[in-house]
Amino acid sequence: MNAKRATIDENLRVAFAIRKEVFVKEQGVPLEDEFDQFDTLSGLCEHILVHYKEQPVGTGRIRFIDGVGKLERICILEPYRKFGLGKIIIKALEEIAEERGASQVKLHGQTQAEGFYKKLGYRTSSNIFMEDSIPHILMLKELSSK
Repeated sequence: MNAKRATIDENLRVAFAIRKEVFVKEQGVPLEDEFDQFDTLSGLCEHILVHYKEQPVGTGRIRFIDGVGKLERICILEPYRKFGLGKIIIKALEEIAEERGASQVKLHGQTQAEGFYKKLGYRTSSNIFMEDSIPHILMLKELSSK
């Protein structure tokens, strides 16, 4: 199990297929809402893929807003949940944030995943709000300086 940065278009196509399966098909997010101007290799954000037994099964991305890393589009294909892959995705994105000099990361977490993020050191920083008809909360984490 490992996370690799998406560095070629084929990596992005795989990440998009995973996101489409989880967010669009499974959770009902409209296709036009799932993909945006940050879904490129242009450097506006960085995408990663997580592998299980050499097969890509999860993804996430990070972009930077006013020096804060924003973790986004974190998902794992349903048969591969419960193998600890979510933690691998989060840690890989946090490492990218630290490489870029960010001292804090944030995310809009689905409320059903709030406990997962809390175990990884995130704290809830908002009331519940809706994104694509799914309840979310803003969560923050201070990164340790190296």
